[in-house]
Amino acid sequence: MNFSHSEEQNMLRSSVRSFVDKEIIPHIAKWDRDGEADPTIYQKLTDLGLMGVCIPEKYGGSGMDYNSLAIVCEELERGDTAFRTAVSVHIGLNSLSLLQWGNEAQKEKYLKPQAKGEKIGAFGLTEPAAGSDVAALETRAVKNGDHYILNGQKAWISLCDIADHFLVFAYTGDKKYKHKSISAFIVEREWEGFSSVATKGKLGIRAGNTGELFFEDVKVPIENLLGQEGEGFKIAMASLDNGRFTVAAGAVGQIMACMEASVSYAKMRETFGKPIGEHQLVQQMIANMEAGYQMSKLLVYRAGELKNQGKRNTRETSLAKWQACNFANQAADDAVQIHGANGYSDEYPVERYLRNSKAPVIYEGTREIHTIMQAEYVLGKRADKELTKMLPKWDNKQI
Repeated sequence: MNFSHSEEQNMLRSSVRSFVDKEIIPHIAKWDRDGEADPTIYQKLTDLGLMGVCIPEKYGGSGMDYNSLAIVCEELERGDTAFRTAVSVHIGLNSLSLLQWGNEAQKEKYLKPQAKGEKIGAFGLTEPAAGSDVAALETRAVKNGDHYILNGQKAWISLCDIADHFLVFAYTGDKKYKHKSISAFIVEREWEGFSSVATKGKLGIRAGNTGELFFEDVKVPIENLLGQEGEGFKIAMASLDNGRFTVAAGAVGQIMACMEASVSYAKMRETFGKPIGEHQLVQQMIANMEAGYQMSKLLVYRAGELKNQGKRNTRETSLAKWQACNFANQAADDAVQIHGANGYSDEYPVERYLRNSKAPVIYEGTREIHTIMQAEYVLGKRADKELTKMLPKWDNKQI
């Protein structure tokens, strides 16, 4: 596998980095304190073509490969996790799911405007009592003529108040059959009976919009069923493969941000008559950041290359997400330690990095879930097969 970047990818990285330096970093401390970002930031992401970066041009996207999506996520998270999360949810969890599982009518109606950034997509799987245990869902959709009647509640949904379209999972059959009775639906915000409420008081990712969704007798047209009845669990797991890939890539960007801040501070701050970067234990922490950064990049781009080839990558993406998020969490903790007392103040970005680094260790599969998954692969208790609908193989003909 060749992980070297093309000239186009290098230009993309440069463009996103310049955007982050100009449009995010100067404002993020205030947005983090206020608990919300300037809403025009999402239009600016659209203007850069980032809301459909790896969606084929025929569906309104930029037609770049999946590792280009990784580059976008790295650079956005270098600015703040909130904006990588927006791209993760909009592209990774929603738009790529429509690309993989949607019919042509659904792609025309929902994927195209999302890829162009005219509409924003989100993902509704988690519930107050259903996280890692997907079968614990309570949301239900009952078929009634040419509609389904949707009732239930979702929790910890990113872009809850911002998104226009939601990919929502609900039971459509007998709950005793668990995963085989779950289905996926495309739901529009404007439909009667839908509402959302933002969650306040979060530890981190405060500039991002997160909250609950409520469905009270929402009429979902039968044509908004994604895939077939009972395919919802397969669709959700495939969606998480794509979402986890973007989370892992974002973690690479956070390690980068921690290292940049720590190196700058270690050169400037002096103790015992010399810069702290000359003290071996500080060097050790910075060296660990570099090791985590390099290893995480390799894991992410390996998974991305498998995506480019149209191959199943659940095992590789799980490993990348698990390790990169752990490395990022440790890098943020060490960055605060290197900054000492100053690291405890929001005058420096590292305390925000530490707060932000905790959520990715939990969402889209906790580190415990990924640990179990990797052990089961090695022990021969888990194996991946091709899905009935794979994510399209990338080649330059789709540009």
